[in-house]
Amino acid sequence: MSAFFILDSPLSRTQSRYLRPAGAAHSRLPLQFVFLLLVLLLYLLAPIAVQAQSKTAEYQLKAAFIFHFAQLVDWPPEVSGSTERPLIFCVADDNALNGLLEDTVRGKQIASHPLQVRHLLEKDNPRTCDLLFIVGHDKQRAAALLRAVNNAPILTVGESEDFISQGGMIGFCLQENKIRFDINLPAAKRSNLKISSRLLLLAKSVIGDSRQG
Repeated sequence: MSAFFILDSPLSRTQSRYLRPAGAAHSRLPLQFVFLLLVLLLYLLAPIAVQAQSKTAEYQLKAAFIFHFAQLVDWPPEVSGSTERPLIFCVADDNALNGLLEDTVRGKQIASHPLQVRHLLEKDNPRTCDLLFIVGHDKQRAAALLRAVNNAPILTVGESEDFISQGGMIGFCLQENKIRFDINLPAAKRSNLKISSRLLLLAKSVIGDSRQG
């Protein structure tokens, strides 16, 4: 069943207070991170009205999430060392995105890195990616791709059931008519990726976060 997303109006004062940790009312965050948190929180607050026609709006939102995920992740020096080196966003899909990720990242950079989008064919090596979005709900296919990139410095994002428990790093999910995401912190650490604490705060759940539980 497909979905259509409606973004809420700008954050109210009540909503925006969740951007500050408790007891840190006077702390200052860099403006770029404040902006990112505002954008991500708007997405998280966006309700979903189910329609039968198209998944276009759903994947527009997920494409925006993916771009912001990448902004809040640090890759190891072999990836991030040269600012001229592009970050490669790979999509393993059934054409559901239909160019939406390209539209989202066109003309943008992350830490001076240009961005490129590749659509993986079955014969392609997924270890040439820096970010891999595994589209669809085929758990066996997701598991096979995760095995292929195991411990490589590749941010893995998926939407299949059990994606996180299979070793994926960020898994989309639906909660109360909102797109949310879970994070597998140990999987990211094994691949030498550092996920910003600001992104962890916005996740529905974080496996391996010592601050939880």
